[in-house]
Amino acid sequence: MSRAQLTRTGILRMALGGGGGGADPLLPAEGGGGRRAPFLLRALRIAVVVCLYWFTSIAMVFLNKYLLDSPSLRLDAPLFVTFFQCALTAALCLGLSLGAACGPPCPGLPALRLDPKVSRSVLPLSAVFIGMVTSNNLCLKHVGVAFYNVGRSLTTVFNVLLSYLLLKQTTSLYALLACGVIIGGFWLGVDQEGAEGTLSWTGIFFGILASLCVSLNAIYTKKVLPVVDGSIWRLTFYNNVNACVLFFPLMMLLGEFRTLYHFDKLGSPSFWGMMTLGGVFGFAIGYVTGLQIKFTSPLTHNVSGTAKACAQTVLAVIYFEETKSFLWWTSNLMVLGGSFAYTWVKGLEMRKVQEDPNVKSSERNETGV
Repeated sequence: MSRAQLTRTGILRMALGGGGGGADPLLPAEGGGGRRAPFLLRALRIAVVVCLYWFTSIAMVFLNKYLLDSPSLRLDAPLFVTFFQCALTAALCLGLSLGAACGPPCPGLPALRLDPKVSRSVLPLSAVFIGMVTSNNLCLKHVGVAFYNVGRSLTTVFNVLLSYLLLKQTTSLYALLACGVIIGGFWLGVDQEGAEGTLSWTGIFFGILASLCVSLNAIYTKKVLPVVDGSIWRLTFYNNVNACVLFFPLMMLLGEFRTLYHFDKLGSPSFWGMMTLGGVFGFAIGYVTGLQIKFTSPLTHNVSGTAKACAQTVLAVIYFEETKSFLWWTSNLMVLGGSFAYTWVKGLEMRKVQEDPNVKSSERNETGV
């Protein structure tokens, strides 16, 4: 498969279908014999999948906040936490692959083996991936869960910027206006965090870096997928194996091994239980994201993600017993509203292109949300 043939639609199909033309063996079938499931069953299935996505995503954020910045834990080793989650993800991918080789419950998953040549080809993506997961966790470490979504809200803006700089793709005026609302909400949120005395410029820096890395990760994923035959499972495995290797020198440079040596809960089963649970949720979020897209649509997935961010913010304010000003809530609403508007505009544009008979099929496939 050439890179020119690997359109965004193709990538989505491979991501949810394991790289081949068949369905993902881990996802339930839509019904046998080509018959469509009853409306009530489909609605119930969608509701369950959306709830599963919300639960997994929100639980992962709160778990990571505990591991990274809990006063009772007092573990100042964010790279080690991220390293452990990457190692667990690689182990789970390998375990699922071995399970597939033995038959049910995962027949059809690709066999995984470590090929040094493929690993080197994936290395540029792995470097971006490390920047993404590390900056995400460092942002969460230095800002509150309630502000976390605003702190790393510039992903959409970087998507537009990088699409123009790297892919020479222009963006409509309405989409740019939505990005302007997001940027306004971001800076209002920063201002309000400063007014309340809870602003962390370190957290803001890593939030912006995380947003940039998320955008770069999407671009490099598209470029690297052909190396692993379009298989998201293989890409996840190689990405996390490479990340584990690259994290070691970083942890040595930052003295995290010394921190772990003096950590008083290193032998605690509850600590390792929380670490393992956080790693499992980190692995699961990628799968439930694909599950939600499969049973809804990319547009609905983005809308669901925006609504989830709103619910996560409210839960964080309630759980941590915080009091926020009217302008602070306004900044959150601007970010969420701008993100929703951008998603809606891009969805309408994509539908218009798909329905235009004068547009070539290759151009339709390149249109994304």
